[in-house]
Amino acid sequence: MANITAAEVNKLRKQTGAGMMDCKKALVEADGDYEKAIDILRKKGQKVAGSRADRDANEGVVLAKVSDDKKSAAIIMLNCETDFVGKNQEMIDFTRQLLDLGLNKGCKSAEELLAADMNGRTVQDLVTDMTGKTGEKLDLAKFEIINGEIAFAYIHPGNRVSSIAVFNKSGVAEIESAGKDVVMQIAAMAPVALNADSVSEELKQREIEIGMEQARQEGKPEAMLEKIAMGKLNKFFKESTLLNQEFIKDSKKTVQQMLADYDKDLTVVDFKRYALA
Repeated sequence: MANITAAEVNKLRKQTGAGMMDCKKALVEADGDYEKAIDILRKKGQKVAGSRADRDANEGVVLAKVSDDKKSAAIIMLNCETDFVGKNQEMIDFTRQLLDLGLNKGCKSAEELLAADMNGRTVQDLVTDMTGKTGEKLDLAKFEIINGEIAFAYIHPGNRVSSIAVFNKSGVAEIESAGKDVVMQIAAMAPVALNADSVSEELKQREIEIGMEQARQEGKPEAMLEKIAMGKLNKFFKESTLLNQEFIKDSKKTVQQMLADYDKDLTVVDFKRYALA
């Protein structure tokens, strides 16, 4: 049996991020073979990933970032099981690395990012390794990129809510202020769509049916139900679509009216919001 030194254990720990005892056990099992010990730790990560497959991963890290040319923004959600792991700096840094990779490679989805190469290995392999380090199920649940003339991103303190948005034009005076207000609005108010036209027909019909049933339960005449439901639908558009929402800094204006104060043609063309449950 090889004589495993504390220095060897520490070296393996620094490279892999695994715990001291895990590193020592791996080196003992590998009879001091450093590369074999790394493989053993990687295999442990894969084993943990399998054994954790049925666990809920509702905590995690949500981050967002704008590209260097400011024309694209990306947003990512990496889930884990506990808030403790979600707040761990290594977990946050790992999520940020994946966000950077996905943005730089132009990945269109979490699936595409998981298949992407990072230093000769897939992101899926790296997530499996991190599972081994944390001892928790990890799930790269979401990743998206949106593009426009100028992009903005916001990460709420705590890394549990993030938002991104892109506008139809740049070069507008003080547009950075407008962009910051919009992504903070998205994070705070959780709009379901950009405007009434972008709300799906399925969602519209559901809101109409709910509105009609509410009116029916209130004893309203059958002939009035649809009209009442349409009124409720318009209220839904006002409360739940970004450009029609009241601006959180000035309730006398909608978000679109706020943007018109900067430029009459300025508007948001797309946005995304991720939040942990």
